[in-house]
Amino acid sequence: MVEKITGMLALIGVLSLFCQWVGWKLRLPAILPLLLCGLMLGPAFGVLNPDEIFGDLLFPIISLGVAVILFEGALTLNFKEIKDHGRMVTHLVSIGMVITWGCISVATFYLLNFSWEVALLFGALVVVTGPTVIVPMLRSVRPKSQLASILRWEGIVIDPIGALLAVLVFEYITVSGDPTSHVLYALGSMLTLGLGLGAASGYLIGQVIRRNLLPHYLRNTAVLTLMLGIFVGSNLLQEESGLLTVTVMGIWLANMRGVDIAEILEFKETLTVLLISALFILLAARLDSNAMMDLGWGGVGVLAVTMLVSRPLSIWVSGIGTSLSKADKWFLCWIAPRGIVAAAVSSLFAIKLEATNVQGADAIVPLVFLIIIGTVVIQSLTAGRWAKYLGVTSGSAQGLLIFGASKFSRELAKILKAKDIKVLLADSNWDNIRLARMDNIPVYFGNPASEHAETYMDLTGIGRVLIMSPYKQLNPLVTFYFQDVLGSKKVFGLNNAEQGSARHQLSETYKQRLCLFGDAVSYAKIASQMAKGAQLKVTNLTENFTFEHFRKRYGETALPLVYLTKEGKVVIVSGNDTQFPNGIELISLLPVEALEEAKIQQAIAEQEAIAAQAKAAEEAALAKAKAEEEAEAEAEAERQRLEQQAKTKAEEPSQPEVEAQDDINTSDETLVKG
Repeated sequence: MVEKITGMLALIGVLSLFCQWVGWKLRLPAILPLLLCGLMLGPAFGVLNPDEIFGDLLFPIISLGVAVILFEGALTLNFKEIKDHGRMVTHLVSIGMVITWGCISVATFYLLNFSWEVALLFGALVVVTGPTVIVPMLRSVRPKSQLASILRWEGIVIDPIGALLAVLVFEYITVSGDPTSHVLYALGSMLTLGLGLGAASGYLIGQVIRRNLLPHYLRNTAVLTLMLGIFVGSNLLQEESGLLTVTVMGIWLANMRGVDIAEILEFKETLTVLLISALFILLAARLDSNAMMDLGWGGVGVLAVTMLVSRPLSIWVSGIGTSLSKADKWFLCWIAPRGIVAAAVSSLFAIKLEATNVQGADAIVPLVFLIIIGTVVIQSLTAGRWAKYLGVTSGSAQGLLIFGASKFSRELAKILKAKDIKVLLADSNWDNIRLARMDNIPVYFGNPASEHAETYMDLTGIGRVLIMSPYKQLNPLVTFYFQDVLGSKKVFGLNNAEQGSARHQLSETYKQRLCLFGDAVSYAKIASQMAKGAQLKVTNLTENFTFEHFRKRYGETALPLVYLTKEGKVVIVSGNDTQFPNGIELISLLPVEALEEAKIQQAIAEQEAIAAQAKAAEEAALAKAKAEEEAEAEAEAERQRLEQQAKTKAEEPSQPEVEAQDDINTSDETLVKG
């Protein structure tokens, strides 16, 4: 029996890893291959029977796993971040959650004849979406940046809030089902202990972290161990209060000033991935295929209400007063897949409620899995077409993720940001991140290839990655990670390769991508140039000022980096690019030598301009003098013409004299005739 349990644990671990890899490779939520794997091992072939293999250990395993999942989710609930991500996110995780809870609870009560207590619990369980299912869907659909941000942060924030709601409803059902206790007193005691112990524990652990009372290598392990101990202790003091306690403790730590939980969160997320994968296979293997079929049309009706009634209603109500268009809201109406939190918490609650003979408890898990399967599969298959039909896709992603927030990276990011190009700087150096934030540049603090980054780093609109950090051990990891995410031709790195022994040589595949800004450009070279006073400059290349003119002005040391076309496309300079078209904005790095060359060329140009101006002035004076001479000559000629005309006119007899002479001649002729 021991060998069988050991073998099953190893099998679950290997299959968990395989399912996560399949989900990553196919760009699908990992929950789908995990679910399929669990169903194949359990109901389909009967290879894995969790209840038979683990026996009494099954409930503690699920209970501790759910505690870790809820605590990790609560660590992400920073109330300040809710406000920072806009009115729509705030409304969705408050007003929208209540609307969703109410609609699904009413539908469950009437369509499946659940009791009001179980219906309300089920409604609370499925209000959460979750980043583990949202993020892969957004990567394949690629909606507008604003919509992707809303959906992503809704999934992150609503996880702990929805879990807290489910815990509160479950605790109410637990105390109200006990005939020996007063409901209000028992519920008050549970809430008091959960809220009080959770807040106190969070504060004390926060003080330990803030004052560095633990060595760095023990911090993550200590927090996990203390959390599990507090969870068990809370349950011993007041039954079923542990989940509420650890949720409140996580929320308190997330909002406590001066407490850095980044490393703790990353450690918990790594652990949570393993727990989620193993738990989901176990939970899916426990499913009774007949139980899901027994839900019949009532279950289909609840799924329809979840997708077609509660979600649209919550979106349109939450969207009142926001700047979202009708197309934006209709897209948001269709994206709300349920995830692992609903499955894990529902399974734990179902086991506890079945032990107390609560009617309808055995149908909670099949119904939750029906909602998960329905929302994930249907929305994954149709979301892309729906987004294109509504015209809310982001189009070609021109944004840049820059790994390494050095002074050079920050200066480049500021220029691109001023040109309305999305830029995100990632670095594990806090000083660099702090300086970038002071420049109002979007940042991510940590390893961009981590599990934490996959969930929390907003890659909407990001189409390419520039590796410009000094971390030689981390650069290849980030490069290969984003080659898998975006494609091999979308990742560029500086050539930091060094000649050395064979064991330090880089692979040919990796070295092919080390051509950013040129084959011989390294981080050390750029950092050295920036330290000496190099500057970044934007130059418009036109027919009157081509790249040849640029080279003549700044010399061969000027380093072209990026250029922007009239159509808004961003082109990264790589390899040995030497020709650049006209009509672009060229961003280049100008070393001190190039700046000095530019000054010399500018001085020469100024002298030439002065000489040309003097020559032009001289030519203008000569032309003016010649024009004046010509004008005087013309005037003299005109004067002489007028004098000649006057002289000629003076010599001719006047008209009266001519008429008088004509009269005399006529009289003479008359006398002769007479």
